[in-house]
Amino acid sequence: MKVGIIGCGNISQAYFNGIKRFQNLELAGCADIKKEAAELKAEKNDTRAMAVDELLGDQDIDIVVNLTIPSVHAEVSLQILEAGKHVHSEKPLAVLLEDGRKILQAAEERGLRVSCAPDTFLGAGLQTCRKLLDDNWIGKPISGTAYMMSKGPESWHPNPFFFYQQGAGPMFDVGPYYITALIHLLGPVKRVAGITTTGYSERIAGSEDIRGARIPVETPTHVSGVLEFHNGASVTLVMSFDVYAHGHAPIELYGTLGSLKVPDPNTFGGTPQVYTPNSEVWNDVSLTHGYSDNSRGIAVSDLAAAIEQSREHRCSGKLAYHVLEIMHAFEKSSTTGKHVSIASMCEKPASLPQGLVEGFVD
Repeated sequence: MKVGIIGCGNISQAYFNGIKRFQNLELAGCADIKKEAAELKAEKNDTRAMAVDELLGDQDIDIVVNLTIPSVHAEVSLQILEAGKHVHSEKPLAVLLEDGRKILQAAEERGLRVSCAPDTFLGAGLQTCRKLLDDNWIGKPISGTAYMMSKGPESWHPNPFFFYQQGAGPMFDVGPYYITALIHLLGPVKRVAGITTTGYSERIAGSEDIRGARIPVETPTHVSGVLEFHNGASVTLVMSFDVYAHGHAPIELYGTLGSLKVPDPNTFGGTPQVYTPNSEVWNDVSLTHGYSDNSRGIAVSDLAAAIEQSREHRCSGKLAYHVLEIMHAFEKSSTTGKHVSIASMCEKPASLPQGLVEGFVD
């Protein structure tokens, strides 16, 4: 299927690389509201630079990848659907739940598909962990922890302002990786209890071109709480841009027969580790699946394959909407002082087959 990209910013090159990597995709063009950005990426990737309207009007393009900033994800995804094209969006699906519902409804009305990042759980690290759970290495999962804590991206990112606007912050920027990984491993979430705080009222930019610029903070920068899953497991989760250093693993799961250390879900690789009473030590587990390097775009390939095979795609809009509702639930719980039940549901994404040939997902 032919693929176009809207949004030629910091993350786009990984998608250009990925689309060219998979055998069922053909890169057809790119667009950006900044014409020069599209032209630079087009030249680098041997494709066409197009105006946004031109790309949306191109009848040969089947799927459009939406790499715009979070505040316009919903607007652009709706435009893509209205143009009669399937959409793969960067995370989050939308800023507001209402807009997320509009996207899913528009796709259903038009018989189109919505796919959404992150697709890192399709990488070797998380797929190996899924196999370990499916093969009962740690028994029934009872509980777990998930930590992403840093001082934030303003010291290095060339455009850090949107990270501190509504719809971003540590929860909406990095939370999708962790929550999606947990749903991939444990299934959908039943309810949330959370507390949110803001450590600093403003941040100072550190990258060369904007060093010293003041960044107003409009979103919580430290989010903590507990996810209760429909399978009975509960996971403590902390997402923070207020922490200089810590010693926590990204994700750990604790079961009736042992424990599992899950690699960083913001990567495709990593080394899972398992502890059992028989071993009495943490043991590295060899990766059972491929795609351990940066494989962004694998979800676009899976979307194309799913359309061709009339099956569910793994990074589905329903999954992304479920994640969006969960992220909103933390602040709602903090504000109300109550547990928040999650109304939406989704299926655990199907695991990838073992032994895949490079460039294929099935």
